[in-house]
Amino acid sequence: MLYRTVVTSSLLLTVAIVGAVALLAASCSLHRPAPLGGYAVPLPEPRAAADDAETFAVTRVGGDAQAAAEFSDGEFRSGTCRIPTPLPAGYPEPTPPGAIEVKRYPPVRRAGIGGTMLPDWGMNFAFFPLFNHIKRRDIAMTSPVEMNYDGLGNPGATRPTGWTMSFLYRTPELGPDGMDPQDTRILVEDLPPVTVVAIGMRGPYKLDRVRTGIKALRDWLSGQAEWEEAGDPRALFYNGPEVRSRDKWSEVQIPVRRR
Repeated sequence: MLYRTVVTSSLLLTVAIVGAVALLAASCSLHRPAPLGGYAVPLPEPRAAADDAETFAVTRVGGDAQAAAEFSDGEFRSGTCRIPTPLPAGYPEPTPPGAIEVKRYPPVRRAGIGGTMLPDWGMNFAFFPLFNHIKRRDIAMTSPVEMNYDGLGNPGATRPTGWTMSFLYRTPELGPDGMDPQDTRILVEDLPPVTVVAIGMRGPYKLDRVRTGIKALRDWLSGQAEWEEAGDPRALFYNGPEVRSRDKWSEVQIPVRRR
């Protein structure tokens, strides 16, 4: 009996040490991202004033023509999906799961942290430094959490070479930009407007799901002549851990520009 107790204690200690080392390694792999995260797309050439409204519109272009979202009682709803957390000021409504839309996003201030580990794991470790950042600044949580995937737009890529996870400020006035002096891994920056083609998704926040969305968007892009791919993909994750994985609402987006 004593022998078994000693062996069991030794195994538990080993597991604890391995877990602690893994956690330390994961934390150490987080870093301050490169400015702009690599996805911002230059503004298009000036067009006629009559086209200005269209430039910032949301246009349904493919996917499920019957998919719909509504805003009611302070939250966005689409089927069993819900988004109760406010979006940044001026952000377009979420794309309902199954729909494909071309969307224009306004400038936004974000706090980002970068990593190189598999993003399915990395998001868990990156969340708390970002949460502590907005807590220190007394900033309310907004939706979505943004994930930018460096290199995932390259031909044949199956995983990113790096990624940036960001919390978005509802308005720029909530805090200054630049490096967070209390956690130098976090960079607060203003991103310019960007045009994307987006597909709404329902299900777990996994890289496999992101790749599925990228394929659907590229299939749509290959079948039209107006837009072309212009940067690495990103995902917008609208829900927290309290929502069941099967009901989580997200978007996969690819920056685009007119041909």
